[in-house]
Amino acid sequence: MAVHGLASLGTLDQVIRTFHREYAKTPAKLKFVYCLLVGSFPFNAFLAGFFCSVGAFVLTVSLRMQIEAADASGKPEVAYRDYAIAMIILFLAALNYVG
Repeated sequence: MAVHGLASLGTLDQVIRTFHREYAKTPAKLKFVYCLLVGSFPFNAFLAGFFCSVGAFVLTVSLRMQIEAADASGKPEVAYRDYAIAMIILFLAALNYVG
């Protein structure tokens, strides 16, 4: 059963337009359902990794500033202990943020 004539072109055009319109809605719906079921894990992992890197950099710079201070009023052991505790808290916070 073959369809001939200009009427089939109008129908084909309608089918293509309807398909495109419905397809444009589908990815947003799928992403919404995915976020409801799974969560926004990839984005949270990116944020946790980024902030963990920045936090480790800031803590390391702080440690270096404390150890190489001109007055040397503090003990290096205390600075290392504070650095280790702060890094553990930072890593636990990043791990908790990932999920």
